[in-house]
Amino acid sequence: MTVEIRSFTDKDLSSLVKLLNESYRASYEFIPYSEEKLRSQIQEWSLEILVAEENGEVLGAVAYNNGHWGEEIEWLAVSEIPNRKFVENVLVSEIEKCVEGEKVFTVVDAESLKADEWVERGYKPEGGLYHMIARLDGLKPLPKVPEGVIVRSLKTEEEKEFVEAVNVGFGWERLKLGVIQKWRSECSSFSEEWIHVTELDGKIVSVVVSRQDVKYNKFFGGKRGYLGPAATLAEYRGKNLASALTRRAMNFLFEKGVVLWHCILRNKMFLL
Repeated sequence: MTVEIRSFTDKDLSSLVKLLNESYRASYEFIPYSEEKLRSQIQEWSLEILVAEENGEVLGAVAYNNGHWGEEIEWLAVSEIPNRKFVENVLVSEIEKCVEGEKVFTVVDAESLKADEWVERGYKPEGGLYHMIARLDGLKPLPKVPEGVIVRSLKTEEEKEFVEAVNVGFGWERLKLGVIQKWRSECSSFSEEWIHVTELDGKIVSVVVSRQDVKYNKFFGGKRGYLGPAATLAEYRGKNLASALTRRAMNFLFEKGVVLWHCILRNKMFLL
């Protein structure tokens, strides 16, 4: 079997969409790709993509991303051919050459047979897949916060302070200016009102963002939301600020007609 590994080009886009949708159709809550969606993801995440080709036919592809959470093999998709595992192994070996740090990871569904294949490649599992859901069935009281703390929504002129609070709270650049407009483009109803903050001595010290799960709701016809990003400056932790904002955000989502709040922890496979 003679397989050529080369860089992705735009002419591969339709083949790649087909590959991804076939490879991940059984994954947990998978939402199919379109060419527009995939092109946007490639550009936004600056993905490095390699393609496996034989006699002009695209057999598979793999993507690498050096993003917020570290160096990741974002996805691996190969057609169901007799030599699928061989092609996958070649693609993984080649994309691992992009890794700059001490480790790289990928994500698979818990109990997926794919996990065993990553173990065979030398990866080690960490954690599991938990889908945590809370049903929003009414307004709940906010936990008590220290005297002088103001709990409110973000003001329209405070994006810079909001972004700074999130980035300092995370310890790295989690957000950039313009993110509110980006979120608004994804959900027309989104505004600064959806961003919940605590203020102390004229300073934003804690943040929780409430969001509609736009893609899930559109594809599955649901009414689901989630929270994030959330951050508290180190010197203000342990004061119930995040708890108060989380409850405020969940109350806010309930008032907007959202009936479920969710959080997903996924299964990571590390190669050290």
